[in-house]
Amino acid sequence: MDKFVINGGKKLTGSVEISGAKNASLALMPAALLASGKSTFNSTPKLNDVYTMMKLLNHIGVESSFENHIMKLDASKITSFEAPYEHVKKMRASVYVLGPLLTRFGYAKVSLPGGCAWGPRPINLHLEGLKKLGADIELDAGYIIAKASRLHGAKINFDISSVGATGNIMMAAVLAKGTTVINNAAMEPEITNLADYLTKMGAKIDGIGTSLITIEGVDELKAAEINTIADRIEAGTILTAGAITNGRITIGNVTPNLMDAVLLKLEDSGCIINLSGEKISLNAENNEIKPADVMTSIFPGFPTDMQAQWTAYMALATGTSTVTDSIYIDRFKHVPELQRLGADIDVNENRAVIKGVKKLQGAKVMSTDLRASASLLLAGLVAEGTTEVLRVYHIDRGYQRIEEKLGQLGAAIERVAGEEF
Repeated sequence: MDKFVINGGKKLTGSVEISGAKNASLALMPAALLASGKSTFNSTPKLNDVYTMMKLLNHIGVESSFENHIMKLDASKITSFEAPYEHVKKMRASVYVLGPLLTRFGYAKVSLPGGCAWGPRPINLHLEGLKKLGADIELDAGYIIAKASRLHGAKINFDISSVGATGNIMMAAVLAKGTTVINNAAMEPEITNLADYLTKMGAKIDGIGTSLITIEGVDELKAAEINTIADRIEAGTILTAGAITNGRITIGNVTPNLMDAVLLKLEDSGCIINLSGEKISLNAENNEIKPADVMTSIFPGFPTDMQAQWTAYMALATGTSTVTDSIYIDRFKHVPELQRLGADIDVNENRAVIKGVKKLQGAKVMSTDLRASASLLLAGLVAEGTTEVLRVYHIDRGYQRIEEKLGQLGAAIERVAGEEF
């Protein structure tokens, strides 16, 4: 397994380009199952999760090519309607194949999903939504078995706004007979990206980007092409890296208005933010980090996928701050590792109280999940001495060679491979 070795204390300066969004790609790729022909996804990031989804689609019979960040998927010759445990266990987003397979072919057998080792994140919203569309669903030996001669439109009200369930039901509904209304639909940009792609395929969707989505089912869709949106979580992570190191950086290939919640909090902490087209500049050179409380919420609120990184940043604030995760109550497994670096953090259920310290000290720390890994990287960038971050396969799931981008900005970070850590 690889590890990162970081020599802290370097101010980040310069500019980098942000990659396409992991979470958008993982929703877009299964949508290719809805039509015969070759679908094209531009700006696809080269991430472990993307390759995992590609392998799963290959197993189903999708032909693929992936060069220069252009993913091409041809679902003309589907040979299997099963997503086996060996693929699905690696990534929760694999359940996205359920809706497309069921609505196009009338049958799907999908293993119950795996992924990050935190949460319960049940898929009952996916299954209840599909049942309302007319699916016959049973659970057998760890598999979801779904059947329907043809799905039919229905009114679906989500008790909780769920990105995954919204995406799955949208993909199922576009080929259903009649009208489907999704109330309390997720408004995340990745879902909007998916809805735009489905529209390019010939789907009839109203309310894109809102919490009320109406879909008029069609008989057939066609393969299409779309640009994957920029990864707002990678963008937020790198901006926070600039902030925590008192740096001055610019990121490109972003959509600033999709990042308002994070940008406002960075300003609250004392950073100077400037926007110019698809670029965001951050200046924290003379900043003494001010405490800034955050509470995660659904889009357009502060994203739960930035919670761990913000916790690391606030560890060096001049005062006490709180971080509350209203999405997942147990997403604080990074805290014990940050404490190893000298952070003063107390967690009670879904709330962390962070008393800022003057410095962090390098140490060996271990990644426990994707975003926890990012928080440890940020802390390592500013910690005195050397920090080793073990089990970086977690971060490779969601960040495309992040050490290269941070290195481009002046970080002293190295990937060390070939040892057993």
